[in-house]
Amino acid sequence: MLPENIPTVTVTARYLTPDGRPLSGSVTLRAPAVLTFPDSDVILGGPVVAALDATGAISVTVPATDAPGMDPDGWAYVITEQLAGVPSNRSYAVLLPAEHPDVDLADIAPTDPGKPNYVAVRGDSAYEVAVEQGFVGTVQQWLVSLVGPTGATGATGAPGAKGATGATGATGATGAKGDPGAPGTNGKDGAPGLVQSVNGQSVAAVVLDADDVGAIPTSAAGAAGGVAQLDGSGKVPAAQLPTSSGGGAVTSVNTQTGDVVLAAADVGAATAAHTHTAAQVGALATTARAAANGVASLDSTTRIPAAQLPTTTPRNVWTPQSLGFAAWSVDPAHVANPTTAPKAAVIQRLYMSGVNITESTQVNRVVIFARGWAGSTAVPAARFYVGIYNEAGTRVATSGLVSSVAEAGQITGTAPGAATNHIGAVPIALTATATLAPGRYWAAFLMSAGAATDFYYMHVQNESPSAPANFYMGTTFQRAWCLNSQTSLPATVNQAVGEVGLDPAIMALAMV
Repeated sequence: MLPENIPTVTVTARYLTPDGRPLSGSVTLRAPAVLTFPDSDVILGGPVVAALDATGAISVTVPATDAPGMDPDGWAYVITEQLAGVPSNRSYAVLLPAEHPDVDLADIAPTDPGKPNYVAVRGDSAYEVAVEQGFVGTVQQWLVSLVGPTGATGATGAPGAKGATGATGATGATGAKGDPGAPGTNGKDGAPGLVQSVNGQSVAAVVLDADDVGAIPTSAAGAAGGVAQLDGSGKVPAAQLPTSSGGGAVTSVNTQTGDVVLAAADVGAATAAHTHTAAQVGALATTARAAANGVASLDSTTRIPAAQLPTTTPRNVWTPQSLGFAAWSVDPAHVANPTTAPKAAVIQRLYMSGVNITESTQVNRVVIFARGWAGSTAVPAARFYVGIYNEAGTRVATSGLVSSVAEAGQITGTAPGAATNHIGAVPIALTATATLAPGRYWAAFLMSAGAATDFYYMHVQNESPSAPANFYMGTTFQRAWCLNSQTSLPATVNQAVGEVGLDPAIMALAMV
């Protein structure tokens, strides 16, 4: 949205075919490459493209061409119409001053594509100028006010000079008067009514022949040098066909005469029982759709499914896949190491950490980052659950009750400090591999039984209740929250009743 102190003009238009159907396409309004508004601390760039909607209409709001303080100034918008099915699209320039905040292109666009480009600006009418100068009244009252009183009669002018007398011609002798002639015959009546002539004829009863109207006379049908007739079936009779055509009768078919019956071999065709492969007819088999080295398929929205797109891995950056995970709630390297005492998992507290899935992904482990877990051999009373919930709060995967979990920090090559203090990834297996479609999910971790200091987890330090992870707009999605008093994983969860004032756990998903 433009700053309020920049005056704008809303441009509308509607494009239809001659029979009233909406056109499709777009209208582009192009200003200078960059417009600077110092008073508003904003720079505008690029053209504005308005697509025609289902009714063939557009409506777009742009800065006025006379906006104060604009750099550059003294320019005009170039309007370019790209209309589907219109052979000759237009491009013309217009000024859009702020004094006219609503403009319809039909009022200012050139109507003849052959006309040169020009800048169309609507000026005030004489009536509008009169109103601006203080006139009060309707248009009719203003027109009456234009008629002034009758002026005084002017003085009679002086008589003009007398003209010269013309020369007198000679007078000849008058001949004797002749006898009256015989009456002539009556002429033909003239053309009546409003018709003066028809095809150049002006007689009262006009009779036109074929030549008068550029037609073929009926006598030409079937006559030499005329035109061919059609029989009752709409065909040219055999008698009017040239002799080279066989007079309309077939004498042989593929050298066969009589009652001809052609087999596939007679016309170089395959038999009905023959089966062609896709390759034989220059096509791809249906099995090539969505297959390796085949072709991409389209879903119900005419788009390529995400599963058929290449993995879009950013270059030269750390990703979950770089460290053996399928996805994670947060990059642990970006989390400050808590300086307070280690945080222990609270018994029967269900920890939820948000994970974003951008392409179809298979997982069979939920992984939690432990800061101190010695393993079930050392802590036999501890019991665990892990799982995955979708954005609607429905559980889509679970581990069931797990009583044996390996200690943290024991992967080969781990430094002694981490191995001795049992710090690292703790993967817990799901009961089955889960295929996650693109969307937002929560990884869930629950320690349902054990002592209060059995499992220490790495966490994002947080000041209750302002968890940094819970920063969102639009649809609510809290990336870090908890549910207390849980003895197992519920079938559904509701983030609206969760606790957000706790230190979020760092979790990931993996396929091992």
